[in-house]
Amino acid sequence: MRQHRHSGMAPCPTCGERSDKLRCEADVPATATPSNMADLVRDAALRAVFGGSPARRAVLRSLGTATALAILDTVMPIGTLQAMAEDRAKPEKGELTIGFIDITCATPLCVADKLGFFRENGLDVELVRTPSWAVISERLSSGAYEASHVLTPQPLSMTLGLRGAAQPMALSLVQNTNGDSITLALKHKEKRDPRSWKGMTFAVPFEISMQNLLLRYYLAEHGIDPDRDVTIKPVPPPEMVANMKAGILDGFLAPDNAAQLAVHSGAGFIHLLSKEIWDGHPCCGIGMQPVMIKDAPNTCMAIARALLTAAAHASKAANRKAVAEIVAERKYINCPREVAEAVLTGEFDDGLGKHWSVPNRIDFRPFPYHSMAVWMLTQMKRWGFVKDDISYKDIAEKVFRAAEAQKLFKEAGLEVPASTYARHVIMGKPFDADQATSYLDGFAIKRG
Repeated sequence: MRQHRHSGMAPCPTCGERSDKLRCEADVPATATPSNMADLVRDAALRAVFGGSPARRAVLRSLGTATALAILDTVMPIGTLQAMAEDRAKPEKGELTIGFIDITCATPLCVADKLGFFRENGLDVELVRTPSWAVISERLSSGAYEASHVLTPQPLSMTLGLRGAAQPMALSLVQNTNGDSITLALKHKEKRDPRSWKGMTFAVPFEISMQNLLLRYYLAEHGIDPDRDVTIKPVPPPEMVANMKAGILDGFLAPDNAAQLAVHSGAGFIHLLSKEIWDGHPCCGIGMQPVMIKDAPNTCMAIARALLTAAAHASKAANRKAVAEIVAERKYINCPREVAEAVLTGEFDDGLGKHWSVPNRIDFRPFPYHSMAVWMLTQMKRWGFVKDDISYKDIAEKVFRAAEAQKLFKEAGLEVPASTYARHVIMGKPFDADQATSYLDGFAIKRG
């Protein structure tokens, strides 16, 4: 809420008081941080006893804020309420190290850092650019990072021990939805039919990633076996464009800053946005060890509040250009401003002479639906990453912390999904998490 100021001894338009105080005590601070908790508690108490805004203003005009609070203090001491609130909100760990990969998917982390949303929630965060997803896994497992930017399938993979020792991991929030593209080298501009892609070499950021699962799905829907008809290999996104220029890669499915950089540098063109495969698909998220959630719940809630605020800010069309300037900075994504702007605003050239306007090319919808995790697990099973039979829902509900997210959304005044399971549509085909096994059995091309 925008705070107003008293102007000298003139009556305040909100509370009616005449005061030389800089800020009206009837204001509600925008964020419940330790520095403004007293104001929040006072206002909450006034609202609870004296009702909504008109009634409260009438009381304050007739009694004055100090007198009204003195009356309240005889029922429940305001100091006690404040102490209770501050105790609940104070993070157990104030100093944190959080890792990120320099891609536009990390936008909420960059915004929360740049605009001070971590500080407003009582956190001193060191945001560390990390060279690879493998290093992210290692530092999360070792505790070097209290939390980190992760690929949304990554906590599932780590929990199952698919590429190393099993390490329980949790995904607290989704960072971004959509935000990836299939990009092809310019020499393939006449090969728009995926059925003509046999023999090509493609890159994805990491073996078990949303990008790999989506690329495999897309290829298989066009009759291309992703393990036999093409080569798919992991390549760090910052290296993809150079590899494409060198003729090593024919294409990639990767975060949109890499895709747009290929266009910007004349190396390639955007064949397809990932939202055309699954509109609203999760891409990256925030991962942490379950013990962190257990031992430092206030800290985890503070991280989540900061990122929810950042996601809401980045989602607004009016903020997208300014957000692009933030993420393009050297300390964050370190890319040309026009590349970041093309991704964030959805106003972009495709490398073939056409301009597109797609406002939700990348979006920031943070709820970690269990059904998203179930879909990922079906695809991990489909391609042989998961060898054994598993209980899809049990694993999804263990790793994706949707129940905690529901509570957080309610506290933040956001619309709370009625269910942690949703119906998704991938390339025109509906996915029902209750029918995961039959869904998997229905694919003609699969390994598992």
